[in-house]
Amino acid sequence: MAKKAVASLQRGEGRGYAKVIKMVKSPKTGAYVFHEEMVLNEKVKDFFAK
Repeated sequence: MAKKAVASLQRGEGRGYAKVIKMVKSPKTGAYVFHEEMVLNEKVKDFFAK
């Protein structure tokens, strides 16, 4: 089933996106939290910069 999801992302418009995961420290608890997003390939560096 996972192969179908990956294959559908590689066709057409899906190749322009990347799934990015950023680890951020929570100010409330001090624990690390992961933020996941699907962003355009051109915007990956901007995602990690902010």
